[in-house]
Amino acid sequence: MGSKPQILIRRAKTKDAADVATVYIASRRAAAAHMPTVHTDAEIREWVIDHMVPERETWIADDSGRIVAMMVLDGEMVDQMYVAPAEQRRGVGDAMLAHAKKLRPARLRLYTFQSNTPARRFYEARGFVAIEFNDGARNEERAPDVLYEWTPKRS
Repeated sequence: MGSKPQILIRRAKTKDAADVATVYIASRRAAAAHMPTVHTDAEIREWVIDHMVPERETWIADDSGRIVAMMVLDGEMVDQMYVAPAEQRRGVGDAMLAHAKKLRPARLRLYTFQSNTPARRFYEARGFVAIEFNDGARNEERAPDVLYEWTPKRS
């Protein structure tokens, strides 16, 4: 188990986009057993650099100049959240979610794949409750997912 990181959570800047894409791709690749992927790494990298970082509310966890996690907020939705595989289980995900709860104190929601047991355990341990199970028709991976919700009353 590594040492607890010194995390600075801040909005992603254009210059961060390539590193954000690297974290996103590495995290999805590491979780491949739990979540399907329908785009190539090159397509994902292009989307993150050209659209996600410049157009969305993208937050990063910076550990001494290294981007170790990323999160996209869209209203009350945590639309994306990925922690670099080598940084998992060190408190980075907790710090990102705490930041999201501070920014959206009334409610947060997120989807994860039903098959992503590690993510489901992580969110449930942090006060998120499964409120809807779906057959996958609403996501491009066509994989069954679950909608989670956090409210201060549930914490």
